Amino acid sequence: QVQLVESGGGLVQAGGSLRLSCAASGRTFSFYNMGWFRQAPGKEREFVVGITRSGGSTAYVDSVKGRFTVSRDNAKNTVYLQMNSLKPEDTAVYYCAADSSSIEYIVRGESAYNYWGQGTQVTVSS
Repeated sequence: QVQLVESGGGLVQAGGSLRLSCAASGRTFSFYNMGWFRQAPGKEREFVVGITRSGGSTAYVDSVKGRFTVSRDNAKNTVYLQMNSLKPEDTAVYYCAADSSSIEYIVRGESAYNYWGQGTQVTVSS
């Protein structure tokens, strides 16, 4: 098993930046493909970005391409989400999740992810 703890959320003005971190403990972090999801008030949780176990491949939802960047440091058991040019519509609770599939592949469906963090709130004011 792996335990995930997100941090770095907060309140920022539109156009600003935040960097989210997700620290993992437990089973070897490099075993997991990782994803970031978000859930805005009144909406379903949605896939934002994924990164494979090695960090060699990433995938982004269209609405964040060019603004968000995912990375991971397997030596530090941490995955990061750098969010630039934030918009009010990015306001949501952001979750990191781990997929223990043996295949190095990014899945956008949340059912593929076995472990979830508690979430961190990101609020972007206009």
